Amino acid sequence: MASAPDGAEDVFDQFLTDRGHPTERIGWQQDGLKKQCPECSGLHDDAATSCTVCGWTPR
Repeated sequence: MASAPDGAEDVFDQFLTDRGHPTERIGWQQDGLKKQCPECSGLHDDAATSCTVCGWTPR
C-alpha cells in the first residue's frame, strides 16, 4: 500500500495474529522431487507457477 505509513503491514499482521489468524506466507510444499499445492495437495514439476488442479498461486 503506497499510502500506508511505514510499518502498517506489521500492525495489520499483529491485528490478525491477535485474533487467531495466520499471517505467514504460504508457499509450495515439497514432496520428494515435486512441488505440492498446499490447498489441494496436487503434485507439480519444479517449474510450476500455479496449481493446475485448483488454480492456487503463491502470493
